[in-house]
Amino acid sequence: MNGPIITLPFWVTLVRLSVATFVGCLIGLDRELCGKPAGMRTHGLVALGASLITVASLDLAGAESAAVLRTVQGIMAGIGFLGGGVIIRDESHQSVHGLTTAASIWVVAALGIACGAGQWATSMIAVAITLGLLVLGEKLEKKLKLKRDPTVTHTSSTQPPTPRV
Repeated sequence: MNGPIITLPFWVTLVRLSVATFVGCLIGLDRELCGKPAGMRTHGLVALGASLITVASLDLAGAESAAVLRTVQGIMAGIGFLGGGVIIRDESHQSVHGLTTAASIWVVAALGIACGAGQWATSMIAVAITLGLLVLGEKLEKKLKLKRDPTVTHTSSTQPPTPRV
């Protein structure tokens, strides 16, 4: 009986899947701490799934890079459905919430692919930039909104600004 040819050693697969899960959880932790609908476990699972599909396609396709690239394309197109699930339009239809979390899910899928492919430097640079955007970007946005309209205060990043009385 002929089985699939495994090109990656067990420990390489273990490291790739584990690192992908870890970086997904790290980014998801930021979303969790901000009270967003998709948190640490969701982001960790998205990264793990993307990494798993990438590792498996590398094992199955071997040197045929076109097959692996089609798999990557499928992951990135398909993850949009999960990201779309966290986007909420408020009742007044004047604002949309969840876009940053949806974007972070998309980025985590890409990180999973990079980890699954063993692109360590690229993965770590992207993790640093992503966390920087999520943590520092929110603070910068709040400062810019306050400078633009000093009569507005922010009680939470999930609620629209309320005027000062």
